[in-house]
Parts: sequence; C-alpha cells; structure tokens
Amino acid sequence: MAEARRAAGGAPAVWPGAPMPLGARFRVGPDGVAGTNFALWAGGAEAVEVCLFDERGVETRCPLTELTHEIWHGFLPGVRPGQRYGYRVHGRWDPWTGARWNAAKLLLDPYARAVDGDFTLPPEVYGHVRDWPDQHVADTVRDDRDSAPHVPKGVVVHDDDDWVEDRRPKTPWADSVIYELHVRGFTRLHPDIPPELRGTYAGLAHPAAIGHLTRLGVTAVELLPVHQFAHEDHLLRRGLHNYWGYNSIGYFAPHAGYSASGTAGGQVGEFKRMVRALHDAGIEVILDVVYNHTAEAGERGPTLSLRGIDNRGYYRLQHDTRRYADYTGCGNTLHVVQPQVLRLITDSLRYWVTEMGVDGFRFDLAAALARSMHDVDMLSPFLAVIAQDPVLRRVKLIAEPWDVGNGGYQVGAFPPLWTEWNDHYRDAVRDFWRGALPDVRDLGYRLTGSSDLYAWGGRRPYASVNFVTAHDGFTLRDLVSYEHKHNEANGEDNRDGTHDNRSWNCGAEGESDDPDVNALRRRQLRNLLTTLLLSTGVPMLVAGDEMGRTQGGNNNAYCQDNATGWLDWSLLEQPRWRELTALTARVLTLRRTHPVLRRRAFFSGRAQAPDGLRDLAWFTRDGREMAEADWYAPAATLGLYLSGRDIPGRDARGEPVTDDSFLAVLHAGAEPTVFALPGTPWAAAYELVLDTSREDQAEPPGTVLDGGTELAVPARSVLLLRVRE
Repeated sequence: MAEARRAAGGAPAVWPGAPMPLGARFRVGPDGVAGTNFALWAGGAEAVEVCLFDERGVETRCPLTELTHEIWHGFLPGVRPGQRYGYRVHGRWDPWTGARWNAAKLLLDPYARAVDGDFTLPPEVYGHVRDWPDQHVADTVRDDRDSAPHVPKGVVVHDDDDWVEDRRPKTPWADSVIYELHVRGFTRLHPDIPPELRGTYAGLAHPAAIGHLTRLGVTAVELLPVHQFAHEDHLLRRGLHNYWGYNSIGYFAPHAGYSASGTAGGQVGEFKRMVRALHDAGIEVILDVVYNHTAEAGERGPTLSLRGIDNRGYYRLQHDTRRYADYTGCGNTLHVVQPQVLRLITDSLRYWVTEMGVDGFRFDLAAALARSMHDVDMLSPFLAVIAQDPVLRRVKLIAEPWDVGNGGYQVGAFPPLWTEWNDHYRDAVRDFWRGALPDVRDLGYRLTGSSDLYAWGGRRPYASVNFVTAHDGFTLRDLVSYEHKHNEANGEDNRDGTHDNRSWNCGAEGESDDPDVNALRRRQLRNLLTTLLLSTGVPMLVAGDEMGRTQGGNNNAYCQDNATGWLDWSLLEQPRWRELTALTARVLTLRRTHPVLRRRAFFSGRAQAPDGLRDLAWFTRDGREMAEADWYAPAATLGLYLSGRDIPGRDARGEPVTDDSFLAVLHAGAEPTVFALPGTPWAAAYELVLDTSREDQAEPPGTVLDGGTELAVPARSVLLLRVRE
C-alpha cells in the first residue's frame, strides 16, 4: 500500500517549533523560512510522529522530539497550506488500565482545521481486533494493521482571512427568532440554486436561500452540526449514513461533505463566505455543537483521534477503566473536567467565533458538559470558564439542558448568560391543542415566558427557547397527521425514536384524501405556529414547518439523507402551503413591530395605574378574570391580555417603551364558542387582526368590536385582537 511507504530520501528536518498554538499552523519561522508548526497534547505518550502524505498517498513520518508541558511540537520548514497530515502516537497498550495507544493507527489532529477524505470504518481503523473469536475480550487485543490508507487526513490551512467585527447583526436575545436548519437538507432540492451548489455552504449563501429567510423574518439560523463528523458502523452496514451529524470527530473543521469548494482547505473559506452573506442579510449564525461525545464510541469503537492520543486523558472512564462512562447514549463522554479537554472545547468555540464569524452555539446534551466528577454541577469548570471568557460570554449560548445520566434533566437550572431549550413549552402547547391538558396552569406559564423556571438569578423571559418541534421528532405537519411513529426506513424495526409524541392525527393516520381532515390539519398547523410566535420568550422554528414539510411519520430521521430528510421546495407551488408560509411571515412581522410581544422582563401581574389595569391578565370565555380555581379546572378556551403601556425598560434614547395592547383568545374546542370581550378598564373596543380559522391570511380581518360584546370564536382557532382607545 502506497501510504505505508516512507518517501525516498527520508523525513525532512524538524525544527523545535513552539508548543502553542495547538494544531498545525502555517507561518514564517526562523530566518524568514515559511513552514508549518505542529503541536499536539498527548499526555502519557512515549513518542509522536507527524505523518505527511503527498498527492499519491505516499507517507513521510517526522518524529516530534520536543516536549513541553505534555505537548509534542516541531516546525517543518517548507510544509505549506494544502498539505495532508495525521499523527502516530506511541505508548502502552493496556486496555485493562485504560491505555489504548496503538501507533499502527493514523490519528486525526483534534485541532485540524480541514479534513480530506471519508470515514468508512473497515476493520483496519479499529485499535483492537474487531473480529477476535472471543468477543468478550476483543477490545483488549491490539490490531497492528496500518489504518492510514483507510482514514481521512487533516489539511494545513492558511489563515489569510480576518473577521470584521462590525458585520455581525448582534440581534438582542429578546428580538431573536431562531430557524433550525440542516445545511445540506435545506438547499438540496431548491430549484433556484445551481445544482453544483445545492446541499453546500455556498448553497445556503445563495440569494435564493437567504431570500426565503428574510421574507420569513427570522433573525438567526441554527445549523445542525457542521463540525467534521463520521458515520456510525451500524449505519454503514445498512447502506445508510449519519445525516444529522451528531457524531463529531473534528471540532475545528467544517464538515467537508457540505463543501462545493473541494476538501483541500477550500471548505474553510466557503464557510466564512456563507457566514458573511447571512450577516449581510441581518441573519446570525448559531452552531449546534456536540462536545459531549465523539465518533469513537465505546470500547468497541474505532480509533480515529482522541482514543489513540490519550484515552485516559480525554474520556470519562468507569471504575473499571477498560469501560467508558456514558452519559450521552453514544458510547463515550468527554472528560470536560480535565484541563486539556476543557481547553480543546473552549479553543474550538473561540475559533468559530473569532475566525469563522459565528454568533452563538446550541450545546447538544449540555448537562453532560456541566458534570463535575459525576453529578451535574452548575459551578462546574466548563460553565465557570464560559462565564469569564471575554469572547464566549458575549455570544449566544443555548443549552439542551439534559443528558441520559442520573440527574441529567436540568431544565431551568442553567445560570445567567444561558438560554435553554424549553421542552415544558413544547409539551404544554402540544397537549393544549390536542385536548389533553388536565388544566391550564402549565400553559399559562409557558405562554408568558416560563417564569416558574427562569425568574431567578437575573434571568429573563428570553432564557426560554420556545419550540413545538425540533429536528428530533415529528415535523409540524406530521404532528397533526400521525399518532404513531413510522421509522421503518431506519432499519431498526421501528424501535428507535420516542414513543411520547403528544400528537393527534385529526382522524386519520398519515396522508389522507378527506378534505375535512386536511382542512383541520392545516388549521391546527396555523394554531400551533401562531401560538409559538406570539408567546413570550425566543421562538424556534424548524425549517420547512412553515410550508408543511413532512417526513412521512418518521420521528427520528437522523439517517435519512434523502427526500425524507430534505426540504421539499415544491410545496410552495401549492396555494395551501404558500398561505401557511404567509401566515408565519405575518405573525413574525407583528412580533417584530410590537415590543409587547417580545418583552425583556417577566410580567408582574400587578396593577401599574390607578385604573387597576395590569400588565397581564387572564380571562375565561365569559369575560371574567380568572380566579385561582379556574387554573385547576379543565378549559378549552383561554383569554390572554397583554398591556402595551406597562412594558418595563426604556429604549435606546432612554424613553419609556409603549405599545398597543392585545387580547389573544385561544380556543382548542371542537365546537365554536363565544368569548365575552373585557370592557373598561381593559378596552373600549377591539380590532380583530388575526384569525387562524381563515385559510387565506392575505388581508387582516379588520373587524372592530366594542368591549363587553360577545365575540364568535370558531372551533379550534386563535384570535388576536388589538385594543382600540
């Protein structure tokens, strides 16, 4: 095999170089000689070689003999951007004590800024003999076959493009609207994007893609993982791939599979250009990041990077150090308490902010990062470092506030600076609109910023990232079309994916030809979207929900890199789905133009003026303010009054913030009802501005009604009324 041979003439000279920064950094060295400095933390290793590969795959091994504070380093003159490389790390093989060094395995640099090649996971890439007859101890038997011909290589990248700070939109949290999307899936089928750009960073930067986002009115895209990731072996054996990307292996490298510029380093510049294009449109870029585990999985997983560099230094191990502690459900957990692991993560975060231009992060299974030695600890090193870091404390930080370990569910517990995915919101809104809430206590909290969860420590309503759907689960259309998951295409006998969908199929499972069923489903979509976008907190939409995207009932499409997982833009050719998109944009316009709908402080519920008018009031359908007993009783109709004259805070000029006042009526009942509109002091009259029972939302209803009159409320609908003085 060509890659196993040394180049003729031996290895080039290796100068001492420097231990910092970590990774491969092209620069001008001593005497003005250009080259690349290589630095790798490998605690406990006995020797390290940096391995260079030419265009034919011929390998040249260069020993790094300098060791400073457990960092092996050296400067290779003449090594320029575009050079492919990896590491071989020598040390003891003793899995019983957690030592898994194996120099036969070429390792990806944890700090590699670009990656060339695919992870195909043949037997050679495993540090142990995968097919050993006694599988009980197979992971303890070393495999000495060379993995270099079978694994991707890092690529030296030229840092020639500085980020300009003033290009960032810097949207305040209270004004933010998040749009979760998949880089590949969002543009893969877009007819107005050139075929060669579809599914790439360049495709997302195309005016056709950005135009949809700006017309919709979102302020930030939250990208499913774009760190270099690998596909799991069980998927490859079934002819599938990891589509979502929650299997990271390179925390500095944009995933090469999303590049239209090749994989020799061009993906880095392409990603930066995408970020700039989005920023120019006023849209922030938030990355969904997976620092809780890596693609190396458990003790039976492949040896790709960290395991072969220092298994005990990077991963949490059990008391039986042959085994991995698994708080993630993915086989391993990064040991974030270790200084070198914490440095890897924070260096990666700062890199994506300062050099790649991103505006924030959503942390997958963030509770796993907040664990100290065992338990989740909100004073953990990770959270403490983030809080004091001058770069990271200024960006948007979103926690998925749980993991799969004991005590891992931490919704509402993360400290100030952090926002959280609020699954209490998801569950309450789903249950209300399917008629499954026993009472409306929980819904009241969710619609108004979840003060029961977040009104502590100086946190604000925007600590709650409100969502009804996310990438993980049914799409919005499937939520009203299926009561059961249909994940057969994943090849796991429909065992994967949650059983707790809190969905209602409106009378028929799956696609239906019944016009009444379909009309009801579209109305429920309008109700769910409108509720989400009018709620206090930060709304998060999932790409395609605004146009009726379906996954055919698959609630775990993590391996569906096909039409199931891609956004179907042809839906916008159908009037019924164009109307849904128009409604979404219209409600977002209301939200953007009315500060009462995006409050920066929690409601007090107390009178702020002599007339007794409060900033927030709740009404039953007979026009009576809700009493304590009403919160504990079943109810299908709820009135929510938001006062625009009692908004805390001041504008940029120091003036009081005032706005219109609104009354929202949510009716989940199957039959029409009437709602008695509150009179003085709440309002003399009301103007109807939104009615989700209407399919056509091109023009506002415009009906004006006096306070005290009865409003006819259609079955299963949201009505929004503006107070008229």
